[in-house]
Amino acid sequence: MTRPPRTDPNPSRLPEGSRAGPVLGGATPGGIKKPLLSRISPPQLIALSFALAIFVGGCLLALPIMHTPGHNINFLQAIFTATSALCVTGLNVIDPSKDFNRLGQVVIMLLIQVGGLGIITFGTVFALLMGRRMNFSERVRLAQQVSAFDVGGVVKLIRNIFLFTFLIELTGAVLLSFRFIPLEGWGRGLFYSVFHSVSAFNNAGFALYSDNLVRFVGDPLVSLTVAGLIILGGMGFLVQLNVVAHLVNPRRNRMLVHSKLVLTMMGVLLAVGTFTYLGMEWSNPKTLAPLGFGDKVLASFFQSVTTRTAGFNSLDYGAMNLATLFITIILMFIGANPGSTGGGIKTSTFYVMMASAWSMVRGRGEVNLFRRRIDQDTVIRAMTVGLLSIGLVNGMFVLLLVFNTNPQVTFVQMIFETVSAFATVVLSMNATPIMAPDQHVILILLMYLGRIGPLTFAVAFNSRSSAELVKYPPEKDIIIG
Repeated sequence: MTRPPRTDPNPSRLPEGSRAGPVLGGATPGGIKKPLLSRISPPQLIALSFALAIFVGGCLLALPIMHTPGHNINFLQAIFTATSALCVTGLNVIDPSKDFNRLGQVVIMLLIQVGGLGIITFGTVFALLMGRRMNFSERVRLAQQVSAFDVGGVVKLIRNIFLFTFLIELTGAVLLSFRFIPLEGWGRGLFYSVFHSVSAFNNAGFALYSDNLVRFVGDPLVSLTVAGLIILGGMGFLVQLNVVAHLVNPRRNRMLVHSKLVLTMMGVLLAVGTFTYLGMEWSNPKTLAPLGFGDKVLASFFQSVTTRTAGFNSLDYGAMNLATLFITIILMFIGANPGSTGGGIKTSTFYVMMASAWSMVRGRGEVNLFRRRIDQDTVIRAMTVGLLSIGLVNGMFVLLLVFNTNPQVTFVQMIFETVSAFATVVLSMNATPIMAPDQHVILILLMYLGRIGPLTFAVAFNSRSSAELVKYPPEKDIIIG
């Protein structure tokens, strides 16, 4: 007896193996609503996860068990510290080395680690450890988090990122222990080594000394170890793995154009920063003048490295010349590489903006790099990021001026703190602690937007629109310049 063919009660359902990808509108083709998390786009998930983590971290740091006896920390100060740690900024309204006990400092270190690697990245690793498989939409979110090119290999990329990160942080902690253990003893010295290694690699700038690292201005072990961690962390995860793979097998693993671009920009900016500090602060009695030649070069190199969104300082920025501060603001605004633990508009964005402008000046319509043409969409995206970032910094700076009630906070200090907060740098002219609570709220928003990126935030909460079906003829009679 022949059985009749089985009919599908849901004729709109696709056969297994040929289903379409997730529908962003919130329902499958069959009319079944998807879970809420599946309806959230990657930019929205990044923005919301950071906001939720900041709130949870602030609640933890506000608990009395996190505070040193006799030091009371209010909720705004706790939220500010959590934002600064999770957004790997490092600006402080209080002194973490004195106001938080060891438990509070451990929480700050964990927030730095989670914020540097990305909340979604951490969630993925825990899911993989539990044996859970990632679907396509989750892989897309991961790729967005780490700026990956290929969605298919993103899970393997996450594993490699974690292994590489903890290997580098462990190496940094071992090197720093040779200095901190003799100074602080075994238990305290080991914790200081791990804390500063994590803070340096994640470009956070948190230090457990009240003067940051000023006391180590002439110490090659501390300065070069921290600088090396900052450079590796700010290099970008994709670039790190690409360089390692290329060194292991150069024939099979070629250097990506992206890697060549950001490594070139890193070298140029580090050289510019080093010579800037060396030349402009050479005779400044409050910074480089009292140091010997070797210490001057070491201090100048360290400031050039840390300006790239790391925030440690071995010199007092409040005592620097105005010209030096101006160059520092520019370097902070440019920031680190894409997909790294650092902030700013990113080196590749700055290069594409400058290269496209130079190409226009020379009468060329295309931007070429390493015998490759940069796509027009990339140029537009770079210009958009740059314009949004400039608008965000200027808008927040104006608000800081409006809410300023302390005549001791100068114009230069406010623009310096504004750019430092946006670029998640932590460098400070000692103005943040004496600002008004309203200004602290503005800096919190600026650190948050600077960490997730203004373009990501704008895309996350912009209403989706379908592609335009009608294209109008171009108009070339608009005069520019």
